Amino acid sequence: MPTTMTLKNIPDELYERLKAVAAEHHRSLNSEAIVCLEAVLVPTKVAPAERLARARELRAALSPNKFPVGEIDAFKRQGRP
Repeated sequence: MPTTMTLKNIPDELYERLKAVAAEHHRSLNSEAIVCLEAVLVPTKVAPAERLARARELRAALSPNKFPVGEIDAFKRQGRP
């Protein structure tokens, strides 16, 4: 069963931003707040195979000349003893 919650002391800027985003999405303030909470608190599960496929797509889209392996390794070691 749904529960009711009251929010107090919401900063004006945050309230105005929520109000504007709710209007953009044609939602009430309440519905927009629920969507925002769900986005943060209910993680979407991505299958490992899907995550790996996406990583491979991103890697394939990179120009090998733009990110040389030696330069990447140097950046990773930067600031380490």
